[in-house]
Amino acid sequence: MFKRKAKEKKIKTPRFQTFRDAYNVTKVVKPWITLALVGVFLVTWIIGIAIGSVVGHPLYFGFIFLPLSLLMTLLFFTRQAGTAAYSSIEGQIGAGASVLMAIRKGWTTTPAVAVAKNQDMVHRSVGRAGIVLTGEGSQGVNQMLIEERKKTERFAPGVPIALVVVGDEKGQVSLRKLQKHLQKMPKKLTPHQMREVRARLKAVGGLSMPIPKGPMPTRAPKMR
Repeated sequence: MFKRKAKEKKIKTPRFQTFRDAYNVTKVVKPWITLALVGVFLVTWIIGIAIGSVVGHPLYFGFIFLPLSLLMTLLFFTRQAGTAAYSSIEGQIGAGASVLMAIRKGWTTTPAVAVAKNQDMVHRSVGRAGIVLTGEGSQGVNQMLIEERKKTERFAPGVPIALVVVGDEKGQVSLRKLQKHLQKMPKKLTPHQMREVRARLKAVGGLSMPIPKGPMPTRAPKMR
């Protein structure tokens, strides 16, 4: 029994640690987060009690809205923590790689496959959509992307390759929308083809660069 409790404690501790770390990061970016969380909880709960008072059951509705208030508070915190995480890494070297590597399913990213002296860099991601080369830095990263695409085509001929530049200018993809941009790309490879591409590019590798810490299938064309 003691061992079972110890095991449960080990499982729960990382979740609490993750929540605490997210709260600390959010509080640095948004000092008002504590008051906002309390406010969301109280407002939701008061609304429930008010509705209960109208229908003549304030205690019952207060009890029903208690877990709902906690849920609304958690949803609000999750959203704020997400925006705070992006704000905390924006402008840092390798921020794009950090966001790409956080995609949980369907993509694998090799950071910094190409790096310039001015710290412009290109990251390579492989998924069902093919290969995506993501550049971040100055305008010179566009030429780096073209050169990296030529290099990648030699190792994976016939595989669709898309180029993405991280930024807020026209034609670029903002850091906050980078994950969704890749996840919405149409699937062009079968799972088997995707694994084959990953195996081909695994030997190419990338450079070791510091990464900032935070927070409809179509028929695939034949590959050569």
